[in-house]
Amino acid sequence: MIRYRYFVVGAFLFITLFAGCKKKVEPVQNEPVPSEISRFVWNGLNDYYLWYKDVDKLSMDYFEDTEGWYKYLNTFGSDHEGLFYDLLNQYGIIDRFSWIVDDYVALENSFSGISKSTGLDFRLVRFSGSDDIFGYVRYVVPGSPADNAGIKRGDLFMEVDGQQLTLTNYTDLLFGQDDFVLGMAEYNELQNSIGYNSVDHSLTAVELQENPVHYSTVIDIGGVPTAYLVYNSFTSDFDFDLNDLFGSFVSDGVQRLILDLRYNGGGSIQSSIYLASMIYTTETSKVFSKVQYNDKLQSYLQNEYGADYFDYNFENTLYATDEHDAAALNSLGLTEVYIITLSGTASASELVINGLEPYIDVIIAGETTTGKNVGSITVKDYTSSGTINPNHKWAMQPIVLKIANSVGFGDYTSGLVPDVSASENYLNLLPFGDPEEPMLKTVIEYITGTTTKSISAWQPVEGIDYEVVADSRDLRPFSREMYIENFPPLKK
Repeated sequence: MIRYRYFVVGAFLFITLFAGCKKKVEPVQNEPVPSEISRFVWNGLNDYYLWYKDVDKLSMDYFEDTEGWYKYLNTFGSDHEGLFYDLLNQYGIIDRFSWIVDDYVALENSFSGISKSTGLDFRLVRFSGSDDIFGYVRYVVPGSPADNAGIKRGDLFMEVDGQQLTLTNYTDLLFGQDDFVLGMAEYNELQNSIGYNSVDHSLTAVELQENPVHYSTVIDIGGVPTAYLVYNSFTSDFDFDLNDLFGSFVSDGVQRLILDLRYNGGGSIQSSIYLASMIYTTETSKVFSKVQYNDKLQSYLQNEYGADYFDYNFENTLYATDEHDAAALNSLGLTEVYIITLSGTASASELVINGLEPYIDVIIAGETTTGKNVGSITVKDYTSSGTINPNHKWAMQPIVLKIANSVGFGDYTSGLVPDVSASENYLNLLPFGDPEEPMLKTVIEYITGTTTKSISAWQPVEGIDYEVVADSRDLRPFSREMYIENFPPLKK
């Protein structure tokens, strides 16, 4: 397969390449020319979008003439986000993952793990029959404001700035401001209730970069050295950190891996290839996954790079970056792997699971995953000279590809079903690596034969019923992403 070892955040809109598909410019008598951003949105989706054929308004024949096209684009005025979502294929049903931003700098930072954050990862739930919400902390980014405040995994909270969190205010209170006071809570066993405990933490969001290699250890399970790794995002900036860790696993004689992807919503496809290679093999002749684009893009890429372009093979080398020289990839060469999942486990995480399954035993422990078998690229507005349009910073992250494993299976839009069922207990969120932590304990018991059937680590508190509202990642569009970050620039 042809590889591109330079970083290309966007891709050129190739007007002449698909000239037969572009709207011919005709004299327009009454309708003003739409904004360049509106035209960028429409043209970009027409070129790259996986489902462009299923959207009538992206067809060249939908409009009677150029004036009709102008009228449609002008209908949205400056609501470029509204235009974008109007052009998607049944958004929320078929296309659940395309998105657009007005600042590509923030987008690029997000793919490097950089964001403005307090360092809290949490889940929000509401009491049954009530609009009141409480949250539980799933983990804290080391060195973040939350970490410095002493907040830890398993802590409960229910107020912000003295206000009870509810279904109507949690977005503004938790995500609409950089400074807030988090009111903590606790479970009262005697009263069988959760209530405010009068402990407050003042938090200020700062720009921080999260290392997705969150926690690792080597434990002995039945006499077998077993690595346990909590990996929270496929962030390419930390590929070398991950490789160094696997080098230490090899040195420690690790023969088994428990990979905890419960909070991993995805990320870089290239990073997923690296991780799969670290787990299984560095034989570059073996196919890890296969991608497919829309008919126009598929034809163009095949003509430019050949049919092998669509095969992603296992890797034996971490390619050089600005910060690192190329390095040999460390691999455990395993024949089985245990992967912990929750419902938010998505995209590149699912790609690792699906890509490894034709070759080794992949035992999933946890919940059914999100079901994201599609990926994206970043599309920016490039000028005819190949430079980014200086007049705006809008960029799109549309779905452009479907992905399958080496035997062609990629139909998991309903999610990947676990072999062993387990869920988290918000009153028993023990530290990562604790053998009594419910989800890890479930895997250990499965390995040792203590249980051989599907069990649940979830033990609901009698009398306290609740429904999940959202995860902290749900309000960040890039948290369920799978993307190509080295997409070749397309010829104009």
